[in-house]
Amino acid sequence: MTDPAPHRLPPASDDAGADAPAAAREQVSLFGEILDWMLAPLLLLWPMSVLLTWLVAQGIANKPFDRALGDMAQLLATQVSIDGPPNQPAQARFSLPAAAAQALHTEPEDTVYYQVLGLRGEFLSGDRTLRVPDDEARAPPGEVRFRDDILQAEAIRVAYLWVDMPVGPGQSQPLVQVAETLGKRSRLATEIIKGVIVPQFVILPIAVLLVWLALARGISPLNELQQRIRRRDSADLSPIDEREAPEEVSPLVRAINDLLSRLDRSIRTQKNFIADAAHQLKTPLAGLRTQAELAQRELDAEPPKVQQVRRSLQQIARSSQRAANMVNQLLALARAEDKEHHNLNQTVALGRLARETVQDFVPRAMDRRIDLGYEGPEPSADAPLAVRGHPVLLLEALRNLVDNALLYTPVGGTVTVRVLPDPFGQVVVLQVEDSGPGIPASERAQVFEPFYRVLDSGVDGSGLGLAIVREIARQHGAEIVLEDANERHRPGLNEQAGAAFGPGALFTLRFPAWTPDE
Repeated sequence: MTDPAPHRLPPASDDAGADAPAAAREQVSLFGEILDWMLAPLLLLWPMSVLLTWLVAQGIANKPFDRALGDMAQLLATQVSIDGPPNQPAQARFSLPAAAAQALHTEPEDTVYYQVLGLRGEFLSGDRTLRVPDDEARAPPGEVRFRDDILQAEAIRVAYLWVDMPVGPGQSQPLVQVAETLGKRSRLATEIIKGVIVPQFVILPIAVLLVWLALARGISPLNELQQRIRRRDSADLSPIDEREAPEEVSPLVRAINDLLSRLDRSIRTQKNFIADAAHQLKTPLAGLRTQAELAQRELDAEPPKVQQVRRSLQQIARSSQRAANMVNQLLALARAEDKEHHNLNQTVALGRLARETVQDFVPRAMDRRIDLGYEGPEPSADAPLAVRGHPVLLLEALRNLVDNALLYTPVGGTVTVRVLPDPFGQVVVLQVEDSGPGIPASERAQVFEPFYRVLDSGVDGSGLGLAIVREIARQHGAEIVLEDANERHRPGLNEQAGAAFGPGALFTLRFPAWTPDE
């Protein structure tokens, strides 16, 4: 069997450069992420709060001054009267008492304007430059309305109403308007904004500090968990107590505990494997040393005992071969367990692989007078029996099954390698059948464990072959079944050299089938 081709890196392409920024991405801080998501909205809402406060302050500042301005407009409206000579059109009259005139000029900070128009829109008193409201803004008589306007390049607030009194045809109610500048309104709004915003400049940093402290305190259990894990000994793979972690972190702790459990099992398995391998290798190495010392002793004798030296050298050769087989089996098991470098996406014709394996083992079978045969499709019909996998691993599994069958089958027995299709096209079946002593039902689960050998078998093996088969089958998603072959009465079998044929062993592997359409 040849080793798999060395793994080569694919040629560099432009796509590799596109992945470089992702690989160099900075590590994300959980503390920073939470802090950003809490403070960013807070800092965005603060300017909105200032704007809303300013709008509310404007409304609050306008209400009392609008009420006073409206009262002044109503006061002036009471001074409008209608009179005139009989049989003459009525005329509107307006007289401003001294008390009312004084009320118009009691505001030291703002300038107050007024205007009174008569029944035909003629000017009666006040400031001529005040703009007359549009017809769309006309209100029912006696109702006070307000508007913002500009007078002499200065913003003003205007209260106006049409006086409620009877008028003749072609006439309209007299109009009274009172306006004032916005000095005290702006100052009141500014005072309100200052009273609301200034405390926010103190509260906002305190809020940021409290958020920072709350996050630091909330994440502190994670830091404590990290320190406990760091203080652990490297050999301590016991589970972490979930009760010592916050509830939100419990799923993470459970995942870590699951990983520690799997890692502990893997390390124990490796330790047991190394111990078993050392024990298995110790026997042939001890034999080599013993036979070498015995050969040296025989060579030092006078005269040298050539026959004894020849037998020792033969034992040395057998022991070295056994050690070499053991090392090869260990390497094969290591290759089978190495999942990172396996490309299981190649199309493998299982029939062709089985035929080639049988041909390789024919000389060994002939030496032991064992009938080794193959039952399966012809080379032209391999396509329906194709599987997806790694050809070298599949060949390794098949060789171990055939080697195991030849090893345990007595002289004159039969070994058959069989490849069968599934009538429903779901699986491809690989079988290796022998007429050996079989495997007791009580030991069929253990024979797939490394270094396990059937008791009283009388066969010298490494105990790794079936473990390799199981691992390769598992990686290829194949089901492996061991049962009796029941070949005791198969035609053609006979008792040769006194060998008692047993029920035999039948290994069946069911691989998922693959078709070219896939």
